[in-house]
Amino acid sequence: MTRGDRIVVVDHSPHWAGSFESARSLVEPILEDQLVRAVEHIGSTSVPGLPAKPIIDMLAVVTSYEAAGSTLPALRDVGWVAAPEPGDVEQRKWSWCSPSVAYRTHHLHVVEKSSEAWPTWLAFRDHLRTNAEDRETYAAIKRRLSAADDEDRTAYRAGKSPFIASVLDGIASES
Repeated sequence: MTRGDRIVVVDHSPHWAGSFESARSLVEPILEDQLVRAVEHIGSTSVPGLPAKPIIDMLAVVTSYEAAGSTLPALRDVGWVAAPEPGDVEQRKWSWCSPSVAYRTHHLHVVEKSSEAWPTWLAFRDHLRTNAEDRETYAAIKRRLSAADDEDRTAYRAGKSPFIASVLDGIASES
């Protein structure tokens, strides 16, 4: 599945919250029997004031990888397409996009509750919502990486990783 969209980081939009809510209203009823918590808005678009790629990342935490798997095909009925990513099976997660994999506006991460990854996604989001200095540093990193090569998603992710790890290490040491 080839991505057609470029890595473009834009200023934060107040419309992203509404776009998330609209998508959540379609997804939650399908997954409700499997959810352990409400579907959450994650990623950079969920942080007011943070520039981001204009793709709404969503998190659905489910009770069981196996049980949720039979429910997921119903997402197609409301405009979602499966978008498997490397590591999804090992992380006990699924990736879905809307309206297409190549030109997504929304990315739904359906993750089993036992996965170790999703709590860190929420911790990083919550930290950036309350820490302006780190929010500005992260914005500068994202802009620099997207300007360097707007097609290399691997380099973009890898370039952000040291900062994310540093923030998460700081959060862990505060606990």
